[in-house]
Amino acid sequence: MDPILEVAELKTWFFAKDSTVKAVDGVSFSIMQGETFGLVGESGCGKSATCRSILRLVHEPGRIVSGSITYKGQDLVKLSEEGMRKIRGKEIGMIFQEPMTALNPVLKIKEQIFESFEGMRMSTAQKYERAIELLRIIGIPTPEVRIEEYAHQFSGGMRQRAMIAIALAAQPKLLLADEPTTALDVTIQDQIIKLINSLKTRLGMSVLLVTHDLGVVSQMCDRVAVMYAGFIMELADTITLFSEPRHPYTYGLISSLPSGKERGARLEPIQGAPPDLGSLGPGCPFAPRCRFVGELCTRTMPEMREVSPGHMSRCHYIEKMAGIKGLIEPEGRAS
Repeated sequence: MDPILEVAELKTWFFAKDSTVKAVDGVSFSIMQGETFGLVGESGCGKSATCRSILRLVHEPGRIVSGSITYKGQDLVKLSEEGMRKIRGKEIGMIFQEPMTALNPVLKIKEQIFESFEGMRMSTAQKYERAIELLRIIGIPTPEVRIEEYAHQFSGGMRQRAMIAIALAAQPKLLLADEPTTALDVTIQDQIIKLINSLKTRLGMSVLLVTHDLGVVSQMCDRVAVMYAGFIMELADTITLFSEPRHPYTYGLISSLPSGKERGARLEPIQGAPPDLGSLGPGCPFAPRCRFVGELCTRTMPEMREVSPGHMSRCHYIEKMAGIKGLIEPEGRAS
């Protein structure tokens, strides 16, 4: 089966007066039809920049420097702006971070959903009926009333649902979900996860899920790429990643979560802080925080290597982790 999306050696850099921030630096991955693919990592690692690059929503001082983004056989990097307008929303939808700022505060929810119907042969009455249906599908009560309201009249969970309705209005084949559960309480998070999974099945979509929440990843994703400092450090199916991590950063992320296996056990946080992307050295960017660091790590950036079929890791010392098991098992997937 051919992938619906294939990203190859994508580089998206931001140019400042004194430095160049390499937010995305040679990222490669593919998403299959009907798959949920996770992109995880700490804040500032390049996840959102990757999403925005796919839809060509990166503007000065940033730009796509090189690489390809192939959607259904056509390279979006080379596509004209007019061509991209036919892709955005209709073929690839996106749930943006922070719905309170992503939603327009001076437009009614109705008007913002209507914008997604641009270019479609629909009367105003048909748009209204379709918008009501979308709000009902995503679980907003009394949609006939709510559709006439503004974003500030919605709770956090309802604003997130409104963002999902806007992203799905044109029934895209690929959904980019940029941290759709961030800042929501766990009950609403669970509802959003189940909603996206349900709509994915109902509409036959593929999903790129961007998050820093490994619990959400374990419930939703088929495969996962772990990002750090603009690079993909590890890529594997979800079960393999959680049970047999083969990069120190992945292991650190998993170790910093409560496992429930030993009552009162101390968590193992990753020491230090993420690096400044504008002043990375020649070696592995994770080296200053890595428990397995060696001299080679500070001098040379490791290449992605295959650990096992479908499991890739960017580490000089993969062999040091051969006996290490993940500290938690994947949770049951949301239905």
